[in-house]
Amino acid sequence: MTRGEYKFFLPIATRWIDNDVYGHVNNVVYYAYFDTVINRWLVDEGGLDIARGEVIGVSAESQCTYLHSASFPDALDAGLRVPKIGNSSATYEIGIFLGETLCAYGRFVHVFVDRASRKPTPIPARIRAALERLR
Repeated sequence: MTRGEYKFFLPIATRWIDNDVYGHVNNVVYYAYFDTVINRWLVDEGGLDIARGEVIGVSAESQCTYLHSASFPDALDAGLRVPKIGNSSATYEIGIFLGETLCAYGRFVHVFVDRASRKPTPIPARIRAALERLR
């Protein structure tokens, strides 16, 4: 996968705490990067109100493949695209890049649910429009 395959990029500044005892970004930290780029897009472009909105996205599935080490103080970029949008769910693909080098890529599925009942609900129009722009 290359940078050209992603529609949106978010700079990710690694932190000292991201490194593990082996001197590279720990595997679980990549999932935080995934959450960050996805939710940054949803908040900024889709109008997701994470504190008070009636609809929220919950993680139904996630996976990550690690290809190249990164470590503090590397400056990374998280690339985002959306290959699939359903009635109440969206599938994201994320690439974590160090320059042109793909360090990790992942897949993440959100199911949009009613905040109160936690039952699946159709993706709100503004969020759907934002997701469509990443397709």
